[in-house]
Amino acid sequence: MSLAIKGSPIHFGPFLVTSQVFHQTPLSFALVNLKPILPGHVLVSPRRIVPRVTDLTPNETTDLFLTVRRVARMIERVYGATSLNIAIQDGAEAGQSVPHVHTHIIPRKKADLDFRGGTDAVYDMLDGEEGNLGKVYREEMGESREKDKEEGYQLMADGHRQRRRSRFPAVDNEQRKPRSMQEMEAEATFLAAEMEKEIEN
Repeated sequence: MSLAIKGSPIHFGPFLVTSQVFHQTPLSFALVNLKPILPGHVLVSPRRIVPRVTDLTPNETTDLFLTVRRVARMIERVYGATSLNIAIQDGAEAGQSVPHVHTHIIPRKKADLDFRGGTDAVYDMLDGEEGNLGKVYREEMGESREKDKEEGYQLMADGHRQRRRSRFPAVDNEQRKPRSMQEMEAEATFLAAEMEKEIEN
């Protein structure tokens, strides 16, 4: 279990992610990614489960972005990044696959996605099957395809999102297997210790 976790369970949408959390504040938390696009790809989310940024209170908004700033600084240092992608897909039509506000922090280095077509390939990856966190979490939790389809339509409203996602073939998706719980917990423990160093400075 992550060093930063004390107290109540933490959910990312409907998914229990307590052991994947490496940093938390009273209003926000940061967690490792089940299927990161690049090493060090993490998420920051408000504790309260709301689907849209406009649903956040002013205090939640402030805390979320201050947490993003702290976590981003640590991720850049730890992963030797020279830049970061910081992205929010705000709503189903924007590509959000888990109906819980979350900010992607992806460390970047020169030429890191040249094999996928260059720097901007990250946007197709976020928007494609690779970025579909809801699907990956449901599959890892062992939920049936029927439930995936049922929940998918709830998340997608009128079905447009599913068609949009399938436009982008996940070229290396077969090589990018979901990580084990042990791998994610180990990374969460490591990053929790790194966050302690960041907070102290």
